Amino acid sequence: MTSAAEDRWFMASALRLSRLHTGQTGTNPSVGCVVVKDGEVVGSAVTAPGGRPHAETQALEIAGEKARGATVYVTLEPCSHYGRTPPCANALVEAGVARVVISLTDPDPRVSGRGIAILRDAGITVETGLMEEEGRRALAAYLTRQTKGRPHVTLKLAVSADGMLGRRGEEVSITGPEARAQVHRLRAEADTILVGIGTVLSDDPELTVRIPGLEKRSPIRIVLDRRLELPLTSKLVQTARDVPVIVVAAPSSTLETGAGDKREKLIEAGVEIMDGTEIDILLAILAVRGMSSLLVEGGPTIAKAFLDANLVDRVLLFQGTGIVGEGGLESPLTPSNMPAGFTFVREESFGPDRCFEYERGF
Repeated sequence: MTSAAEDRWFMASALRLSRLHTGQTGTNPSVGCVVVKDGEVVGSAVTAPGGRPHAETQALEIAGEKARGATVYVTLEPCSHYGRTPPCANALVEAGVARVVISLTDPDPRVSGRGIAILRDAGITVETGLMEEEGRRALAAYLTRQTKGRPHVTLKLAVSADGMLGRRGEEVSITGPEARAQVHRLRAEADTILVGIGTVLSDDPELTVRIPGLEKRSPIRIVLDRRLELPLTSKLVQTARDVPVIVVAAPSSTLETGAGDKREKLIEAGVEIMDGTEIDILLAILAVRGMSSLLVEGGPTIAKAFLDANLVDRVLLFQGTGIVGEGGLESPLTPSNMPAGFTFVREESFGPDRCFEYERGF
């Protein structure tokens, strides 16, 4: 019989595994699974890129006969429905495991409670809720899309020491290379990234992942561009056939004369045009299209719009050491000015810069 401390140790291992494929498993959650027999890990796995095979079936295959009588630690309730593969709950029963420890029950109505029932009906001991807070954090994107019908939204801001985001119409480096590298890692974990047209006109960003080996994990890029001002010569348009770009604009009938030609040229370049500028509707559409996580990298206008609409789930506030001074764009958020409902999670250092993480409860 394992102790409570050992249970936490093995579940922590499963949670670390689950984070390895964050953003790579499509509409399926990235789940971690660890199989333990007599205090020894005999099998472990994470949901494969693309969402299949699931973590449990891979871990059981690795464990083989050693799975019989073992304890299995899994970050999310094993699935109970038949898809392209049989349910993981049934696989655990057939493998003859003795005990299953679960961090989170699955909110998916096809699964919720059913996976646990299959296990218990087979005489397997099932325990739930171990390291639940950490589990929710690891599976935040999946849980948000399942329960709220929209992607999990992370607002990333780079703020100077005097609380500025930069200067209008001018590209200003707030943070150093270490912090910027971390932002690329965040992009690699996101399904999609969003900015406003102001950011594009000021900085001409590419919004891709530029870490060697991770370039193919660049997220879909979205620009809120009511008047279709996105330049045809911008990096976003020039790379639209390599990494998808969606422009969210006002309906055609409300745009100025000549906008139709611009629209056609953008479409010819590979850009998708989406009519309508309501953020909540946009997020619902993204969820329907299978996108579970959205990284918002816009300036103060976009940040305030998402905050005012209560559509921000996590804030990552990178604070540099430099000062922008008079005439800068004031940040709607600083470490000393966070809206109600957000709680401090942790602080990290990236070179001389600091990152403050906050989250809103489910």
